[in-house]
Amino acid sequence: MNVFSGLVEATGRIAEVEERPHGRRFWIEAPLVGSEKVGDSLSVNGCCLTMVTIEDGRAAVEAVPETLARTTLGAWSAGREVNLERAMRLDQRLGGHLMQGHVDGVGTIVSVTPEGDGARIAIELPPALARFVAEKGSLAVDGVSLTVARANGARCEIALIPHTLAVTVAGAYAAGDPVNLEVDLIARYLARLLEDSGTTGRPA
Repeated sequence: MNVFSGLVEATGRIAEVEERPHGRRFWIEAPLVGSEKVGDSLSVNGCCLTMVTIEDGRAAVEAVPETLARTTLGAWSAGREVNLERAMRLDQRLGGHLMQGHVDGVGTIVSVTPEGDGARIAIELPPALARFVAEKGSLAVDGVSLTVARANGARCEIALIPHTLAVTVAGAYAAGDPVNLEVDLIARYLARLLEDSGTTGRPA
């Protein structure tokens, strides 16, 4: 199992989108390409994808129809900027939180409000994911490990520091933008254990 920390290493640009018999291939121009090899995993806006080709400053990853339908990837076109992170090694320090690169759903940016040199974003959550999002808990947004500042029903708010705005795609967020979401791994498995025990944790 590949794991990621949610600390974006670089941003890349979708250079080309290629239709394939069983999905879609995305060619990404990225500064990461060099030490990587074919078969390595790469988190692209929070989606764990496999590098199938590497050549001269760009890499190709492929997405199957299921991924295209359940994430923002289905709407990607050439020129789009994306967050990139290589899978963690076991000897690395965990700076963010454990993520699998398995997108749980797509949320929508409701608002972006400047806060000093940073910004506060409000996100509309898919109904099925709202119960996994808690104030001061972790949430991956487009592959970035972030702390929830406020959770209110189907919406949450996140305060973004200037560094995050500068080195990730979050600096370009605007109201209406769709974003990939991955909920906290512990919250997901705890909910499953409670469901299996007959205690859902939901209001009666």
